[in-house]
Amino acid sequence: MLIRIIYVSKAVGPQTTTMTSAILQASQTWNKAHDVTGVLCQGQGVFLQALEGERRAVTDLYARIHADQRHTDVEMLHCESIVKRRYANWSMAHVSLSDIDPETKIDWPEFDPYGTTGVLVMARIDELLASGSVIQGR
Repeated sequence: MLIRIIYVSKAVGPQTTTMTSAILQASQTWNKAHDVTGVLCQGQGVFLQALEGERRAVTDLYARIHADQRHTDVEMLHCESIVKRRYANWSMAHVSLSDIDPETKIDWPEFDPYGTTGVLVMARIDELLASGSVIQGR
């Protein structure tokens, strides 16, 4: 059974390029080995991530993520069974929330991922991907 989860968390320290690169490299390796796909949106002190895959793999990964000391206030926003992956093209795509193009009409500072529905957060992620804001992935 395939599932999709979306969670948000706050970075404990600065979101440096080195930290982000380490997270992405480990994520892409682990996700490819466990057939998990997804998107990491990161910036302005926030991590926002969508993960898809077999239920066991995604729940195991979420437990590992929840225990990671690089962030706090981890909150699951959305969990659903799915028939088809939405982010199948990426083992872990990366979108920087700090560099959002104003042309996308996405106003991140006024968007509170802790105070909105998972469906709305997923729509925001989709807007970012559609705008070509993906920095890296696969």
